[in-house]
Amino acid sequence: MMKASEISEKFKAFLGKAGKKTVITVCTVLVLGCAVVLNVILFSNGKDNTKENDFAIDLTGTEGNNTQKSDSAAVNDYFASMSLNRQQARDEAMEVLLAVAESSTALEEAKQAALGDINKLAAEIETESNIETLILSKGFSQCIAVLNGESCNIIVESSGLLPTEVAQISEIVYEQSGIHPANLKIIEKSTANIEA
Repeated sequence: MMKASEISEKFKAFLGKAGKKTVITVCTVLVLGCAVVLNVILFSNGKDNTKENDFAIDLTGTEGNNTQKSDSAAVNDYFASMSLNRQQARDEAMEVLLAVAESSTALEEAKQAALGDINKLAAEIETESNIETLILSKGFSQCIAVLNGESCNIIVESSGLLPTEVAQISEIVYEQSGIHPANLKIIEKSTANIEA
């Protein structure tokens, strides 16, 4: 078993060979990777079902319109929260990439990779916006699109998607991003399908 002093010496030797710039670049890439993983976790929640909801609301109450208003408010809050979470994750990733691109100590390769990732992120943001706009134009009241490499999650407010609506959403996503329907996950959120 290695002693602490041996481990320390090997680490110092590694730093001497690799250099501080390489270690900083590796750490930056790890931070960026963590931001991407958080983005995936926040927006997919590890669930594979097509109808999901994070709200637990009692629909058996006798409040009538008040219950309906609170259900609607819960759905509106959900979409506002998802939009804010997506924006915060993107802002954090952009900050890390800009820091690498503008760093005077980063390797030129790392700077070029960061600039490429910035361009990719900007293109994804534009594509998500286009997808959302086109889906909303089809009559949906709320929509959030989240691109993640070769897959896409679409969250729409609906009380039950018709096959024609699924086809419209799939076509819009494919035309705007090139993502095939097999890699598309459509999640419905509504007051009608809120479950405990």
